[in-house]
Amino acid sequence: MTGWWLWLYVIAMAAGALFFLAWWIRPRGVPTVEYLVAIAVPVWSGSWYTVLALGGGRVADAADQTVYWARYADWTVSAALLLTALALTATHAVPGRHPRLVATLVALNVTMIGAGLLADLSAEPAGRYLLFALGTAALLGIFAVIWGPLRAVARRQPEGPYHAYRESAVLLTLLWTGYPLLWLAGPSGAGLFGPTTDTALFVLLSIASKVGWGIFDLARLRSIAPRGELVPPGSR
Repeated sequence: MTGWWLWLYVIAMAAGALFFLAWWIRPRGVPTVEYLVAIAVPVWSGSWYTVLALGGGRVADAADQTVYWARYADWTVSAALLLTALALTATHAVPGRHPRLVATLVALNVTMIGAGLLADLSAEPAGRYLLFALGTAALLGIFAVIWGPLRAVARRQPEGPYHAYRESAVLLTLLWTGYPLLWLAGPSGAGLFGPTTDTALFVLLSIASKVGWGIFDLARLRSIAPRGELVPPGSR
């Protein structure tokens, strides 16, 4: 059953990439970079899950439990791309892209993913939960940037793009909160359910976080673009 869930994910990522490509053909005023980022997420993620579905991308830890390191390879890049997409939504109608904020988000993301991988590989419960706490702190740091300085930048936009940012930020925050909760409840943490259920839940959450969130974010931008609200003030 685990393999079935992995292939389902690969199919969902392929469908998501094709869907974003179809939207790119009719961009409705949304910049090309938004579509490129949206397409890159399922292409990258689906590639790593293909490795998993074919039996690779995993290793046994000190407790002889399977650690899916390919998940972390996926998340390191795909989560960074999702944060980049959110930053692009925050800066659609303001001059500049605020690269320092994006760099901060990406650095926190790398810390979060790296801590999660090391926690999964750790044999000692104390070390495992300490690393998990570090990863959670990095996630909270990401949320702090999203709802602090990045939101302040988004507020400088017209009402439409700002609301698009806020709604996308709410959805991303809710979805990403599910990852540490699943880690805690699954085989890596309390062991409330087994590997198959763990894989199924991570697959469903990741489909929602990558393709689902991307569709929501782009749909909001496409809905306001015809009204001219994505044009930077200085270029009107």
